Amino acid sequence: MCRVLGVKNNNYYSYQKRKPQKSVDTEHQELLQWVKNIAEFSDNTYGERRIQKALNTLDYPVGRRKTAQLMKEANVWVRYKKKYKATTNSEHNKPIYDNELTQNFDFQSANQAWVQDITYSVPGVQH
Repeated sequence: MCRVLGVKNNNYYSYQKRKPQKSVDTEHQELLQWVKNIAEFSDNTYGERRIQKALNTLDYPVGRRKTAQLMKEANVWVRYKKKYKATTNSEHNKPIYDNELTQNFDFQSANQAWVQDITYSVPGVQH
């Protein structure tokens, strides 16, 4: 067979080993589809560990590195949700005072303007 093709024996058999078989390829495509489905179900919040657990539950025994490779190949990335922290409450019924100083703190004499600072102290911590 190899003589007919004009190729050395070891090169021919090496090529046969490297060539993907149909059953392996279909299983790989199935795994990719499952990874995409799991990521879509989780709204892209599952990382490689959770996807690995889900694949193992579905009778696909894979490790974390294989799961990471599958995620990369399927273009699945974890989208981290940023925690929202409200810093200003604009929905209040309290009066809003005008800024009369307009950041001008240069005065000629005392008692022309009074300002206040709120400093929070943590119990047990000495400053």
